[in-house]
Amino acid sequence: RLSRIYYRGRYFAYPIKAANALWNLGPIEAVRCMASYAYARVRPIRNPRSLEDWVRNQFGWRLFSIFFKTYTEKVWGISTKELSADWAAQRIKSLDLWLVLKSALMPRRRPTNRSDVVTTLIDRFRYPRFGPGQMWERVAEIRRKKGRPVLHGRTVDRIEHDGGRVRSVVTRTASGEIEEHQGSDFISSMPIRELVSRLDPAPPESVRRAAESLSYRDFISVAVMIDRADVFPDNWIYIHDPTVKVGRIQNFKNWSPDMVPDQSKTCLGLEYFCFEGDGLWTATDDALVERARNELAQLGICKPEEVFDGVVVRQAKAYPVYDDVYQAKVDVIRDYIREHLTNLHLAGRNGMHKYNNQDHSMMTALLVARNIATAGSVDPWKVNADAVYHEEVRVGEKDLSARQVPERLAGSAL
Repeated sequence: RLSRIYYRGRYFAYPIKAANALWNLGPIEAVRCMASYAYARVRPIRNPRSLEDWVRNQFGWRLFSIFFKTYTEKVWGISTKELSADWAAQRIKSLDLWLVLKSALMPRRRPTNRSDVVTTLIDRFRYPRFGPGQMWERVAEIRRKKGRPVLHGRTVDRIEHDGGRVRSVVTRTASGEIEEHQGSDFISSMPIRELVSRLDPAPPESVRRAAESLSYRDFISVAVMIDRADVFPDNWIYIHDPTVKVGRIQNFKNWSPDMVPDQSKTCLGLEYFCFEGDGLWTATDDALVERARNELAQLGICKPEEVFDGVVVRQAKAYPVYDDVYQAKVDVIRDYIREHLTNLHLAGRNGMHKYNNQDHSMMTALLVARNIATAGSVDPWKVNADAVYHEEVRVGEKDLSARQVPERLAGSAL
């Protein structure tokens, strides 16, 4: 596994390592960053309220603007001036300049104490030949053989409940046919906002208001075919260049060669973050492919004429947004479901309004299934409960993981 950050035509280690970053920035910019860091430590902003103020105090304005501001604002569509300093203080490790210099100049020794071992993503792992979708194709195949096929093309009309339990889920097919599904237990991974709106009878107004106020960030993937066997060696690269809208680029062939039908070609997936209904979301597929072609050329990754095909996938509600009171809203909904819908179980990223990785989301579903099968009481809400997405944490090095989740300051509107 290889992931890096792309900035001004150079690749930086991901997660960010301060020594590597300063080296790649060059001597002049490195001196500026160090001076900015020193100034921030000597003249800190008193009582920092925003993420921008807090990070500037810890790392200096220049390092913050290069390695945090651009990508954070791309992903979340929120100014770093509007994000909570409390979130930053909880999730971002402070920079110890002397330890950075020590780690850069002295060879690393293998840790002898298990507690000193870095918590990190493994750099080697098994990957499905044709992508993670293969897992769910296999699940669908198993269910089909058991006579319980996965039903596609349905929308949930209403969730009928009575006497403290869900009795059935009523769905509608693409042709308008109404279906009713009964059961002893129900697991929901649909967005909480939509789940609450489908409950029949409707829950109290306080629960409805809590659900309606939850926000989401949406996502577009533009997959383009490039007439070249090798473009870059990474699985993906994070784009910190503010002159382009693309946030991350995946190289599908580097996950698995079988994900590209012709090994003389490369398929890149350009990821764009947006809000449903904005200019990116409503752009035509052709316009998005053209944007991808132009931005790849602008970044120097490939020539425009090398891109010969493309396809666009839009994913609504890809990221649950954490504002400064989101947890209180989710707690209102959780408490209502726990007390009044005892056989309704929430799982997954949108189902729990938690910014989980795929493995975390799968684990919540497995725990829910285990609880149902064994009458267990393991709490799936404790999966990834610390909400910290460190890809690597070392003393003296800052975690600028792109998996971070922002909290919006009170009074700021999406």
